[in-house]
Amino acid sequence: MARTSRTPTATEPVREAAGRAGPDIADPGLAEAGNVRIEWARGAMPVLGLIGERFAAEQPLRGLTVAACLHVTAETAVLLRALRDGGARVLLAASNPLSTQDDTAAALADGGIGVFARAGVDRATYYAHIRRALEPGPDLVIDDGGDLVAALHADLPGLVANVRGGCESTTTGVIRLRQMAAAGALAFPVVAVNDTEAKRMVDNGCGTGQSVIDGILRATNTLLAGKTVVVAGFGACGQSIASRARGLGAQVIVTEIDPVRALGAVLQGFRVLPMRAAAELGEAFVTATGSRDVITGEHMAVMRDGALLANAGHFDVEIDVRALDGLAAGVRREVRPHADEYVRGDGRRLLLLAEGRVVNLVAAEGHPAAVMDVSFGIQALALGWVASAAGSLAARVHEVPGSIDAEVARLKLASLDTQIDTLTPDQREYLASWQRGS
Repeated sequence: MARTSRTPTATEPVREAAGRAGPDIADPGLAEAGNVRIEWARGAMPVLGLIGERFAAEQPLRGLTVAACLHVTAETAVLLRALRDGGARVLLAASNPLSTQDDTAAALADGGIGVFARAGVDRATYYAHIRRALEPGPDLVIDDGGDLVAALHADLPGLVANVRGGCESTTTGVIRLRQMAAAGALAFPVVAVNDTEAKRMVDNGCGTGQSVIDGILRATNTLLAGKTVVVAGFGACGQSIASRARGLGAQVIVTEIDPVRALGAVLQGFRVLPMRAAAELGEAFVTATGSRDVITGEHMAVMRDGALLANAGHFDVEIDVRALDGLAAGVRREVRPHADEYVRGDGRRLLLLAEGRVVNLVAAEGHPAAVMDVSFGIQALALGWVASAAGSLAARVHEVPGSIDAEVARLKLASLDTQIDTLTPDQREYLASWQRGS
């Protein structure tokens, strides 16, 4: 099988067991470097800075424990410090071991946040870290992909009754939560931060395309101009990836299962094909569907020599890495940073990026801080809303109030020195009436 994690060696320091107190980080000595990284990110996050100042003054989370499962990056650190300054006790587990920045983890731990995250841990440690973040008994949760909420319900059900609610920031996680709610398994309200108009526009529409292309280029240093790039999925993320690839001169093919999205791709000038047909034509493939087995052994068997495989979905199941391993006569690890070369018996090569995990956070640094400023601004205000609305929200998936989306957009526009029009009284009256006169 393909490598999915790094096992600590005998020379590494012994880590604390999953049930003991204290953080589990790689090296406390990295805190100073982490603080420098976090301050750089904070400089590009004025919205979250303003929200953090408000939280520090108003203390909306005083006395509450927040358990989070997020990518451990500098941008995430700015969010968590705002929550801490708002009075919360914050505990953090990594939502992807390969995206964890060990210096950021050290800086957060040094600042009083309970961090259970080390780069490259195995799957068992990943889940142990999630349990450690949950064990103190959270009042609020923040999830990225749904693993924390699922683990809370399945492994620590005795803690569920204390949870006021939470937030979910990914398409994949929202889908899981809606399934839990439909099955009657979701025990508390969760806000779908991913589904706001501002978040989709800025995060998915701008951040994903740029950061995914960044990850591909860092891992391969390839020239996309003139290449045929296949993008699987034409949701907000897929559209962003496809448009950025086309902007760099690539010929883009889109694969879809949704006829409406497929029609949208056609009307935007993209060629739409089934994956089986696209597999023979593509030179680079990017999955962004939130599903599994999007690229299978059947597809990989007919791909061209040198084809690149990258995943932009949250979980590493969109590309069937086991099938790829089975097709290969040999594997050359790390022929480029975060790029493994699988060689077929006939000599054809396929290059798998980031082990099939989310390429923009493994091979690159994820979305720019300016993008996460909007997403995490919505996240912070939504969590404050859930805390204040405790007891009045049903145990289901809720939309973010439109006022929060609009407030974050206004703050972002102000930081960009951009002004907009407002409605006149006559315009308000006109738009409020069904009798449209002159």
